[in-house]
Amino acid sequence: MNLQQLRYVVATAEHRTMTDAAKSLYIAQPALSRAIRDLERELGMTLFARSGRGVVVTAQGRRVVKLAREALDAVREIEELSAHGQTSDTELRIASTPSLEPGLAGRLLPAYTAERPGVRVHIVRCDGRDGVVNAVRDQRADLGLTDLPVPADLVSHPLERQEIVLISPPGVELPDPVPMSRLNGMRLVLPVPGSARRREFDALFTRYGIAPVPAVQLDERGNWLNTVRSGAASLLWYRGMAEQALRAGLRVRSLDPSVRRVIALIHARRRLPALAQEFLSVAEGGSAA
Repeated sequence: MNLQQLRYVVATAEHRTMTDAAKSLYIAQPALSRAIRDLERELGMTLFARSGRGVVVTAQGRRVVKLAREALDAVREIEELSAHGQTSDTELRIASTPSLEPGLAGRLLPAYTAERPGVRVHIVRCDGRDGVVNAVRDQRADLGLTDLPVPADLVSHPLERQEIVLISPPGVELPDPVPMSRLNGMRLVLPVPGSARRREFDALFTRYGIAPVPAVQLDERGNWLNTVRSGAASLLWYRGMAEQALRAGLRVRSLDPSVRRVIALIHARRRLPALAQEFLSVAEGGSAA
């Protein structure tokens, strides 16, 4: 048994369905089911029994889940001791996605450093939500700024709902706001198939009964605006990137109906360093742009 298997057991017990547990762990549902079956064979016991579309924890499973939670808590405490010995008590590390970094650097950090001028803030740049989640889990960052949802083993503090806009090459004639139906058949830059972000986009398209054309599929967000600038496709991104897009000569339009995502600060389920706690207090008194 390893730590990954313990996380799988706890997540499955918390969500009661393999599908929801797999989503919270950012893995495929069949992979989670195989991992649970392998663990049950290794232990020689049944941890979960099927009940309708979900699962229930067996009597033996409840004991294993309890011990798994205790083991994960102990590991987090050990990691905290290690991190305390390696990280300066005057440095705060915050992981952020590229699309949210302007709001972090432009509004949250100035408000914080005005109160704590002696604190060094290091931004851990991550290419998307999964990168932020991993940076927080691996203790490379004390806090993470990303959109929701995030896995259940992390704590989230919602800050605001940020608008998703359509960024298009110059010369593309569209109304503002753009009716959602106009995205049907439109060439878009999209994340790679199978990624958590792509699944969210696909769910959005299904909800509105539209089928955009995936003209470019990549997860390297640093290249997204360049792709739009080349005229290859349009892009759905956060309003916080509008200024950067406008400087690049691109068009930014709202959607109708409006689509928004919850932006939050996240952290591991452990005692936070004092600097991180203070940053949370300042952030929750304002908002991310």
